[in-house]
Amino acid sequence: MRPQFFITYNAIFCLFILSFGLFLVSKPELAIELQRRFYARINWKIEPISLPKELRNTRIMGLILTVLSVVTLFYLLTIRVTP
Repeated sequence: MRPQFFITYNAIFCLFILSFGLFLVSKPELAIELQRRFYARINWKIEPISLPKELRNTRIMGLILTVLSVVTLFYLLTIRVTP
């Protein structure tokens, strides 16, 4: 695989992770509900012990994903590719 294609695929992946991180930050309740529904389909019941803590932790996880994806995307777009 040529280096510029490698960077393009990684940049697309970073954009996907960025959107997922922003989703977790903006709608943590929906993210938790989607997780509950998924586990119910595979015959597991999950529920947070403390919903406020779970919402806070979900937002923090989304923020970390967002920051890491922006840093990675910036790195990918600024490195020089030599043919």
